[in-house]
Amino acid sequence: MKDKVAYITGGTKGIGFGIAQVLLQNGIKVAISGRKQEDAEAAANHLSKDQSMVFGIASDVKIFEDEKNAVSEIIKKFGRLDYVIANAGLGIFKPVDQLDTEDWNNMIDTNLTGVFHSLKASVEELKKTEGYFISIASLAGTNFFENGAGYNASKFGVVGFTQAAMIDLRKYNIKVSTILPGSVSSNFNDNEPSEKDAWKIQPEDIGELIIDLFKMNPRTLPSKIEIRPSKPNS
Repeated sequence: MKDKVAYITGGTKGIGFGIAQVLLQNGIKVAISGRKQEDAEAAANHLSKDQSMVFGIASDVKIFEDEKNAVSEIIKKFGRLDYVIANAGLGIFKPVDQLDTEDWNNMIDTNLTGVFHSLKASVEELKKTEGYFISIASLAGTNFFENGAGYNASKFGVVGFTQAAMIDLRKYNIKVSTILPGSVSSNFNDNEPSEKDAWKIQPEDIGELIIDLFKMNPRTLPSKIEIRPSKPNS
């Protein structure tokens, strides 16, 4: 995987940052994005002082032109794009009668349309490298729950979109997978990771799973992967 290039959306913290750490440890050059340039640059600098290996970009996945620009900047810096991990997401949890249109649009535009924007912006580059596109969905993409109407809708959509994209893109030798994590120790939903989260999946665990996917024989594709803590919180 040396000299391969990955782009991770929502890579400034949480799952995206953990994935970036593991990919760098495996010799993969990494570009990460966040909505603010200063946050993306600070996170990139924290990941590695070697600026030939890491790159921070401002991009709001809700805006297609932002994602197009991010991919263009990655090609300028690294010359290629092999892996895209569509990780950016947010959750607003309210009963459906209290969920307003702004909440709904923000989740759908970020969690679902953002994944489409990331793929649409990068797919021609992935065709060149016969690359890999991975969306980070959630177990909420198969299991509905109270106060989850908007979040469930967005993540069910991500699973369906990614699985259909997998079928469309196989003919180009592009692999496509979606990962459905359960409880992860991250900053999601204003959580502050601490020792109390030790039972949860750690962000780097998702990164290690992604490395395993990259190492799979080209003839083999795990297209939908559920991952959860091995033991529930006690």
